[in-house]
Amino acid sequence: MKTNKSYTKRLRVTRTGKLMGRKPGQDHFNAKQSGTRNIAGKRQAQFTMGKKARGRFLPGV
Repeated sequence: MKTNKSYTKRLRVTRTGKLMGRKPGQDHFNAKQSGTRNIAGKRQAQFTMGKKARGRFLPGV
């Protein structure tokens, strides 16, 4: 079974098996936000995915 490449480009798997990805809503219109909020948006956030979906899209992980 093939791995879905769009997921592998956007997600990172930690040593413990958690999925990490970018926080949503940080693509544009960031000029009026404070610097603290901009930096917080660049941090990785935990990405939740059910077992069934994870097995379907990321079978090797």
